[in-house]
Amino acid sequence: MDSAAWEIIHIPDKPTYPPEHQPTLRVYASVIKPKFANTIVRQLCKISPLEDLRHVKRVRRKILSDHGEPQLTVILCLAPDHNDHFNDMPPDIQKLFGPYELSPFITQVCKYAAVSKEEWEEQCKIWPTSFHPPTYNIDGIGGFSEEDTQSICKFMRVVINLVVSTHKPLVNAAVIVDPSVRRIIASETDQVYAPCDNTTTETIPFSETGESNHCQSINREANASPEICLNGLLGKLNASSSAVACLNPWQWSLQPHDAEKGSQWHPLRHASIVAIESSAARDRYLFPNSSESFAVDRSQPSNADSPAKKQKTSSNIPDVPNDSREAALRDPSTEKPYLCTGYDIFLLWEPCPMCAMALVHQRIKRIFYAFPNPTAGGLGSVHRLQGEKSLNHHYAVFRVLLPGDAHNALEINGLKHVIA
Repeated sequence: MDSAAWEIIHIPDKPTYPPEHQPTLRVYASVIKPKFANTIVRQLCKISPLEDLRHVKRVRRKILSDHGEPQLTVILCLAPDHNDHFNDMPPDIQKLFGPYELSPFITQVCKYAAVSKEEWEEQCKIWPTSFHPPTYNIDGIGGFSEEDTQSICKFMRVVINLVVSTHKPLVNAAVIVDPSVRRIIASETDQVYAPCDNTTTETIPFSETGESNHCQSINREANASPEICLNGLLGKLNASSSAVACLNPWQWSLQPHDAEKGSQWHPLRHASIVAIESSAARDRYLFPNSSESFAVDRSQPSNADSPAKKQKTSSNIPDVPNDSREAALRDPSTEKPYLCTGYDIFLLWEPCPMCAMALVHQRIKRIFYAFPNPTAGGLGSVHRLQGEKSLNHHYAVFRVLLPGDAHNALEINGLKHVIA
C-alpha cells in the first residue's frame, strides 16, 4: 500500500483563519480615568461578564505619543450588529456614564482565541487578547511517522471494507483500535435498520478468542487490494447516502415499521454507538469476574494525550476457566481498561453530535474519519465538540483523505446523494 497517496489532516479545535482576517465582534467601549479603573471593571464584570470572550482583555492600555501618558479603554458590553444607538445598552451600564465620565463608542474585538503566535500578534493590533500555547502534544498533530501512517491507512481500509462488503445500502462504519498494540477492539456498521431474520439489535457475539465476528476477518480485509476496496467504495458513493445514520439522523422516522416482514428501526444504533457497545461486550467477556472498582478522577478535565487519565480497574484479572482466551490476558498483571481510554476510532463519515459526545464519555483519544458530514457533523463541518471547553475530556480529530478520486467523490457526484 502506497501511504504517500493518503493524506492525514488535523481538524483543529476552532476554525482556522488567516492571521490578518480574524473574525470580529462589535463592542461598546469607553476611555476611563486610571483612578476609576478597578471600580469600573469590578462593576462591569457583574453587570456584563464577557463569558464568550475570555481571551479578550477587558482593559486596553495605550501610551499616548504626544503626552507619553497611558490611556485606558474598557469594554463596556457587546454591541448589536446593525445598531449604533447607545440607548440599547443595559440600563445598569448607562448609569455609569455620569459618575465615571464615560464616553461610549463602538469598536471591534476578535471573536476567537488565537491558536498561534502569528494570530495573536494580529489580534492585538485590533484589541489586546491573551495567548496560551498548547501545553499538550497529542500524537499526530505535529505529523505522523511513516510507520504510523501505514497503520492509520490500514485501519481506514478496514473501515472501507466493512462498508463495501455489507449487503446494505451505503452506511457508516466504525473501528475501535488500541494504538499501543495496534489491535482492533471492535468494528461495526450502522444498525439503525435491522431485519429480524438476519440481524438483531444485540451486540455481536464474541468467539473464544474474545473478538467480534467482524474482527475475526480483519487480516483478510486489511490485506485486500486497495484498488479493489476503493473502487467498491466509489461504486457505493455513486448511490444514495440516505441510509448513513450520522448524515441523516431523522431518516429512520420516515420509514414504515413493517412487523409482518420482521423489520424494525432503532434511531440510536449508529456505527459508533454499536462499536462502543461491542467494545464493552468484549471487556465483559475477557474480564468476567473483575471487580468494577474504578478509581475515576472527576476533579480535573482530561486531554486526549493525558496518560494520568487512562483510568483502569485496580484489581487484576482473576483465573478464567476458558483456556482458549487470549494468552496475553492470562498475565495476572493485565488490568481491565477503563471504557475506551487511550483508544482510536476510525470512521468513514464524520460523526454526528450524539456519536461525538458518546466518544467523549468513552474517553477516546483520537478520531479519524474519511468524509465530512455537511448536514450534522459534530467534529468540524457543523459543530466542533473537540473544542468545547466545558467538556471534561477532549480528543484529537483527523481527516484521512483517500487516494485517487475517492476523497472528492461527493463533490464529483454532488451532495444530493448525501441527503437524497
